[in-house]
Amino acid sequence: MNKLPKFAIALEYDGIQAPLVTAKGHDEIANQILRLAHEANIPIQKDNELALVLDQIDLGDHVPEALYVVIAEILTFAYRLSGKHKDFMDDIQTHSEASTEITNSKDS
Repeated sequence: MNKLPKFAIALEYDGIQAPLVTAKGHDEIANQILRLAHEANIPIQKDNELALVLDQIDLGDHVPEALYVVIAEILTFAYRLSGKHKDFMDDIQTHSEASTEITNSKDS
């Protein structure tokens, strides 16, 4: 049986720009990333297929637009677990309205 190598990817989301790949690694580095996440009470999402895709993104790069929906779902879940869901949704609404205003002003 082929066992997938253990790897982990850490994302950071500031509420303004697309999520950023802030750490990633295999085996022992993956263990360190997971340990730090546990210590900081950061929720961990286990999704091998998504992790394989995110592993292709360079460290320091933003998540591509094609992954926005799936990452937003994970962030929403994580914020709900941490009790910060309302703040997260308020940020999304604020940035969505600002985006609409920019789009509408370009159309004029």
